[in-house]
Amino acid sequence: MHLKLMAILAHPDDESLGMGGTLAKYAADGVDVALLTATRGERGRFHGHRAEEEEHPGAAALAGIREQELRAAVSVLGVRRVSLLDYPDQQLNCANPHEAIASIACELRRGRPDVVVTFGPDGAYGHPDHIAISQFTTAATMVAADPAFVCHGAEAEQPHSVSKLYYLAWTAATFDAYQAAVGQLSSTVDGVVRRANPWPDWAVTTVIDTRRVWSTVWRAVSCHQSQLAGYARLKDLPTSQHEALWGSQSFYRAFSTVNGGKARETDLFEGIG
Repeated sequence: MHLKLMAILAHPDDESLGMGGTLAKYAADGVDVALLTATRGERGRFHGHRAEEEEHPGAAALAGIREQELRAAVSVLGVRRVSLLDYPDQQLNCANPHEAIASIACELRRGRPDVVVTFGPDGAYGHPDHIAISQFTTAATMVAADPAFVCHGAEAEQPHSVSKLYYLAWTAATFDAYQAAVGQLSSTVDGVVRRANPWPDWAVTTVIDTRRVWSTVWRAVSCHQSQLAGYARLKDLPTSQHEALWGSQSFYRAFSTVNGGKARETDLFEGIG
């Protein structure tokens, strides 16, 4: 059985910083790994410079730069296919939900993954785009399986039922290690600062051992040159700390049609095949 995994995320670099170990591990194991990214990250900084600063190339140019960086990173990770939905960066939560869910559902039908991974409902640290892609992806897994739903311009696509959906579920230990390396993770929304909210250990259903691919993850992260100023301290970390950062990844099994129970998994594909 040829297994398929799809990550559905918000921005270029989410795939490397957030789930790089998992994507690289399964790609190395021969799993067909695909990525769907909702935006091009055009409202981000450029080598540390804000959009209003002279050194910033502008949103359109940065979108092209970040797409190139994304494609370089996924090549390093071993991802076979990458698609972009082209939603405006930092405005994903304002997207028409029917359109966004339909677009993702059609991608699920085309790719027909067994397992889907995305952000949790907390958006890791309250990022509105991360929260939106979590909500849209969760709904899209239901819509893709509905025979009454028709993909526009792709009527031949058959309904597809995802076997398992997972949310990224960083624990306090992971957040502590990450923030010690790159600084405080936060998102300011409507004047309110949202900070990282770790998942309790008991809520983690799945832990993936990614130690053998940690160096691959770091090479993928390094492809996002325009963003490296934001996590420049990573460059100076010793090998042991890099391995600690990228050596395991934890998830919450949001739903599964093939297994259940409280025993912690070590494989996203447990119960499939």
